[in-house]
Amino acid sequence: MGSASRMKEFLSKMEMELDKTVNFWLKYSHDDKHGGFFTCLSKDGKIYDETKYCWLQGRQVWMYCKLYNTVPKYHTEQVLKAAVKGGEFLMKHVKSPTSDKCFFSVTRDGQPIKVQRTIFSECFYLLAMSELGRATGDQKYKDEAVKMLDKVEHWARWDNTELGRPELSGSPPTNALAVAMIFFNLVDEVCWDDVELQRKYAPLLEWSVEQTLQHLQREGSVVLEYVRTDGTELPGSQGRLINPGHAIETGWFLLQHAVKSNNKSLRESAITDFILKPFKHGWDDVYGGLFSFLDADGISPTQLEWNMKLWWPHNEALIAFLMTFKETRDMQYLDAFEKIFDYSMNHFSDSSNGEWYGYLDREGRPSMDFKGGPFKGCFHVPRCLMMCIQMLKELIAEGNLIKM
Repeated sequence: MGSASRMKEFLSKMEMELDKTVNFWLKYSHDDKHGGFFTCLSKDGKIYDETKYCWLQGRQVWMYCKLYNTVPKYHTEQVLKAAVKGGEFLMKHVKSPTSDKCFFSVTRDGQPIKVQRTIFSECFYLLAMSELGRATGDQKYKDEAVKMLDKVEHWARWDNTELGRPELSGSPPTNALAVAMIFFNLVDEVCWDDVELQRKYAPLLEWSVEQTLQHLQREGSVVLEYVRTDGTELPGSQGRLINPGHAIETGWFLLQHAVKSNNKSLRESAITDFILKPFKHGWDDVYGGLFSFLDADGISPTQLEWNMKLWWPHNEALIAFLMTFKETRDMQYLDAFEKIFDYSMNHFSDSSNGEWYGYLDREGRPSMDFKGGPFKGCFHVPRCLMMCIQMLKELIAEGNLIKM
């Protein structure tokens, strides 16, 4: 009953953390001259690089719009105005004028710097457009989101030649977990309030389930980050790679989908195989926190940051375990949430300046003290806090927390 008795404490602390986090980005990240957002921010909000990373531009627009649309205290002119300026910056500068590709990074005023041969800049672009359409009521943003979702589906499922990546003879066709799982989130965000679009993209979700379950390998004991497109293991260190945080994030995406589709077997696999097992495998019993990468054979991973503790896996684990407890009322999942909550608040949270540090060494000390960079922006921390706050409020209102 220990963790159950802390529900109001969890809620109060997460509400304070959300306020501090959102205020950090509202105060320091807005580019009032060119639009969009600065994301390379020091621990106290100073800009140390004006490069604009487009994953993070799209994510921040989505985050602002989601807060504006769902959290009354953030339904403000300031939040909406910043989101619109960010969305217009995306449409004007981030999407290539000659194709549907989006740049990975641009200069402060929107000149292209780098393009990736992946689909993820486009994914976060369309998430931004979708939620901006709801926030503003402007159909052009929703239309843009649907158009880009169609394009991303085409690249992922049928023909990726427009991405510009040649198929080399020594590289086997690969199913990446990041591609397999992201469509659960994309379709949910774009379609939750549109029955016609739900019908349109139902086959895409079926494909995503099939692709995602291919990553469950070795008789269900591990979730591998990369497999062959025929569902078998790849050779070498790439084929043995485990990313515990990514598996757990996939788990709560799968769980949401399974509950909505009333798929009981998928629900159990999401909880047991994609959330609980990767957590138990990935938790550092010596210093606490989730390892960034592991090798399925117990060999040292080749990623130099393998034993670091990064912010986002802990955000995903907080969402996943609270969602699983809410679905099952099994106390083991609330106890896991408590464990991750205490570690995160003690190591990632910055009570002085707001927001979370992103990168800790194995022992839990900040390795980089900035709050935003090329891959960390206004997304994982506030999304986690926003979702957990809502779930905690619902659980507290229901009263009887434990299913007998």
